[in-house]
Amino acid sequence: MDRSSDESILRRVQAESALLAGAGYAILLQIAHPSVAQGVADHSDFTSRPLDRLRGTLYYLYGTALGTDEERARVQAIVRAMHHKVRGPGYDALDPDLLLWVGATLYRSGARLYELVIGEFAPGEREAFLREASVYATALGLPEEAWPSTPEEFEAYWERAHAHLEVGPVARELAEGVFRPRNRLLWPLTFTQRFLTGGLLPEGLRRGFGIPWSAAKQRRFDRLMRVTRAVYPRLPQPLRTLPTKLYLRSMRRHGGWKSPGAKRKRSSGSRFA
Repeated sequence: MDRSSDESILRRVQAESALLAGAGYAILLQIAHPSVAQGVADHSDFTSRPLDRLRGTLYYLYGTALGTDEERARVQAIVRAMHHKVRGPGYDALDPDLLLWVGATLYRSGARLYELVIGEFAPGEREAFLREASVYATALGLPEEAWPSTPEEFEAYWERAHAHLEVGPVARELAEGVFRPRNRLLWPLTFTQRFLTGGLLPEGLRRGFGIPWSAAKQRRFDRLMRVTRAVYPRLPQPLRTLPTKLYLRSMRRHGGWKSPGAKRKRSSGSRFA
């Protein structure tokens, strides 16, 4: 299915506002890779400007999945231009291994949140979503053949990649900045994200990032997911997709984000950083 088609499963899944609950989960998965963490620490200001980081990420995701052909090409060109500058000792944002990992976290987060709060994929839909979600990595330079072609291949890759994750001091400091931003007005929102992220992460990574957890918290998380799955799918579709529409409107109001040549000292829009 063409990704620009109204029948595209990538469009359908990415339009759901429920996926925003996995924002912290995807970020921590990404920075659990030591090279990604170092690149973020060296080249991004997202811990001091979390809303700008979120907006940039969503412009890329929504522009790629839901934008016009022109918008999709524009946001992808912007992020590619940013990535050309993100390199240093031990990392390069154009490294296919890192592009694959970041793209995989976006796919994994979207698929997991969709199934948790909306329902299981119908036969064939998971394969289609995996295939279409490859664009999040291939648009930035990952060769098409490097993306897993089946859910089974993806799971095998995911297990191998997890074996090389390591939550070091850089990643922990970044996570602290995500969940305790300088702007204290954001703390209620980031406190909620920390709880959701703790419930979504596997135990080893959760412990590595120092997210307190307990059996009681797990029960609260499971209860919240059950209630959300019972209520959210019954909400009117326009309400479920409202955040997506607002971000797309914002992107279009700002002329499609900004030009690839726009100069900034620090990048808050790069998917790598």
